[in-house]
Amino acid sequence: MTAPTVLVVGASRGIGLEFVRQYAADGSRVIATHRAPADGERLRRLGAEPQSLDVLDEASLAALGRRLAGERLDLAILSAGIFGPRTAGAEAPAAADFDVVMRTNVLAPMRLIALLAPLLDSGSRLAVLSSRMGSVSLMQSPSGWLYRASKAAVNCVLKAASIELGGRGIVCTALHPGWVRTDMGGAAADIEVADSVAGMRRVLAAAGASANGRFFGHDGSEIAW
Repeated sequence: MTAPTVLVVGASRGIGLEFVRQYAADGSRVIATHRAPADGERLRRLGAEPQSLDVLDEASLAALGRRLAGERLDLAILSAGIFGPRTAGAEAPAAADFDVVMRTNVLAPMRLIALLAPLLDSGSRLAVLSSRMGSVSLMQSPSGWLYRASKAAVNCVLKAASIELGGRGIVCTALHPGWVRTDMGGAAADIEVADSVAGMRRVLAAAGASANGRFFGHDGSEIAW
């Protein structure tokens, strides 16, 4: 039986790196994107096939598309993302902060979904790493205003993609990893990265057609948009 092919975009550290570690350990063929050459070597040591990528650079994305031409992906995980300014209230972001957060968290997934769609087939799954902070209906705090806006936007991106790709039998989901102990989440976070990723892998493994276009936590609970 052929091992499934998993693509992890944004695999240099944190949650993306742990996805690579766990899928590779289970025998999947893992293609993992990174920026720095040293990160590529670390991914190779884990058993992955490193691919250099700057998600903010159109030429880099196009080059990745050419290198992946002819691949058939069983699972694509878009994990790259940044938090941006750690604001407490409705403070207007600087233009430069707005640009980099929205380009990384929204524009890059839009470009990647369009690039990867031809490599997905019936039964394939596409997951975008989102956050409960992007849920409009559950929002109770203005903290991290720009990050919240970017995750609400990427949820919309994922939902729109699910309408188009779902007709081809591709299951598209948004995932909330929880508050995870990573560089972004900080040392005070309440979930170990290995536990978060193991939970999200269970969600993805169980994701059939009825999961298309939905938003799940790492524990399998559904999150309202």
